[in-house]
Amino acid sequence: MKAALNLASVLDRWSRTVGHAAAWLIVPLVFMIVFDVVTRKVDFIRLYFSQFSIDYGYSVSTILQDMQWHLHGVILLLTFGFGYLANAHVRVDVFREHIRPRKQAWMEFIGLLLLAIPFLLAVSWESWILVSISYEQGEGSESMTGIPWRYVIKGFMLIGCIVLALAIFATLFRLAAYLFGTREEHEEARDALEIFNYEHHKPE
Repeated sequence: MKAALNLASVLDRWSRTVGHAAAWLIVPLVFMIVFDVVTRKVDFIRLYFSQFSIDYGYSVSTILQDMQWHLHGVILLLTFGFGYLANAHVRVDVFREHIRPRKQAWMEFIGLLLLAIPFLLAVSWESWILVSISYEQGEGSESMTGIPWRYVIKGFMLIGCIVLALAIFATLFRLAAYLFGTREEHEEARDALEIFNYEHHKPE
């Protein structure tokens, strides 16, 4: 179990590193949104970029709007793993909130094995199909002046699945140590896991 905990730490670190890096994309995203609004709402700037589109065949506004949802998608997909590790997502199971941590761990362990991993495999496979079709078709923006190479942004679905898989397996290894390991391994895993509702925590 010690080896599993060490591997979980490595997977955790990779997933969090990607999530932290992706989170910084919110900065250029905000600037793009502000710049796009200014170029469309301030008359003399809007007229300048309209003429630019006529002269060069590129619509700055369309490109910026495409890039905005591209960055939204990348941020979402690359931070799923970090969000799960940090228990930042919404849990709606009211029954789970009132049971002891060991039963919470069993529910999480079984849920990851029976639901999360099969779902992740299905999404990864479907994502691969979508990326392949997009590449073969040379898919681009719906707008003639938008961003081409739509398969690049769709490829982040696969990358996001990989990052989320790192988080899921890190949690699985820690849960295994928590449930089946020695007392020392149990405590190390408990300290690393963030899935528990400590409002109702009782000493085990």
